[in-house]
Amino acid sequence: MDIKILASSSAGNAYYVDGEKPLLLETGIPFRAIQQKLNFQTSQIVGCLISHEHMDHARAAKELLRAGIDCYMTKGTADALAITGHRVHIIESQCQFKIGNWAILPFGTIHDAAEPVGFLLANQGFKLLYATDTEYIPYRFKGLSHLLIECNYSMEIVRRLKATGELDRELWRRIINSHMSLETLVDFLKANDLSQVKEIWLLHLSDNNSDAALFKQTVQETTGKMVQVACK
Repeated sequence: MDIKILASSSAGNAYYVDGEKPLLLETGIPFRAIQQKLNFQTSQIVGCLISHEHMDHARAAKELLRAGIDCYMTKGTADALAITGHRVHIIESQCQFKIGNWAILPFGTIHDAAEPVGFLLANQGFKLLYATDTEYIPYRFKGLSHLLIECNYSMEIVRRLKATGELDRELWRRIINSHMSLETLVDFLKANDLSQVKEIWLLHLSDNNSDAALFKQTVQETTGKMVQVACK
């Protein structure tokens, strides 16, 4: 399984996964930028999964549709984006569907969006968990081979910044109620079967409330797995 990080931050998110038939996860940067990052090899992309309507995840949805790329999202996300058409595919949490040789199971996440989801993707012996922009993940998984998962902030860091006044109360509240902390991620990883995991990617690190080196070290020590941080 070939994973390419095209963008990962509050400014924009897009991930390319090739398991014989390539998929996009999110389209939060302009389509032109996606094309450039993929050397304009986008004609084989069989679909784009969009987790929710926020622009850092769905910015180029209409561009993808015009380019002939099918987009998959919940009704809440489609309604929030005000997009329709034969290439817009409505999906539901807990209802598996297929795109080419991919079997995909959406699951609900906890975020300040209309109907956000994460995705469990299976393809030829690989099983990839994709989850971002969620306070926590209320599910357990077995047989995972790859994780693309949010590690947005550390409670220690945001508490310190809140105490010094560098982080205002409203932003504090939004962060802790809609994004996954390092501490929550560690608890999730301990509660799941990681015996077959080959690689963990840490996504969507906050510019001000994270520490990439610390996060990578902590997750490596917790799991004993190869950990990579998706850079901005």
